[in-house]
Amino acid sequence: MTDDTTAAATPAPSPAEKPAALVFWRLLALVYDALPVVALWMLIGSAFVVGLYFLEHDRRAVVHPWSLAYVIEWALCWLVGGLYAVLSWHRGGQTLGMRPWRLHVTNDDGSRPGWRALWTRYAVGTLSLLAGGLGFWWAWFDRDRKTWHDRASGTVMRRRPKGT
Repeated sequence: MTDDTTAAATPAPSPAEKPAALVFWRLLALVYDALPVVALWMLIGSAFVVGLYFLEHDRRAVVHPWSLAYVIEWALCWLVGGLYAVLSWHRGGQTLGMRPWRLHVTNDDGSRPGWRALWTRYAVGTLSLLAGGLGFWWAWFDRDRKTWHDRASGTVMRRRPKGT
């Protein structure tokens, strides 16, 4: 027999106390966010092709792997992808890919994260992806469902209930 008075006296968890979003929702948002990021990368790549066409003497010149132009192009792609994510998180707590699944990035206490935390989140998230997604899969074993980038930045991604 249970005591109903203790169950009624226990308050429901506040939004700040709810666990982080499941890996499944995070991966769906990541796939969705790949679309605008790849489009931005295509614009950067096109600008490099046009720029190299006019700068090179040989009109059939290509960007050779690990050349200076190659490294600059990828660094620019990484930076533009970061601007997309960080500006989206800072402005409204979510990117385009996070909206359909009601995911939001906040500090651990539920407040709006600062620029440093968001750039740290993006950088560690990049390393996590480069490690085969290990930092994302880490959330399956973490007691708070946090990824590497959640832990490193002091932020968390939560799924809000419908209607909020």
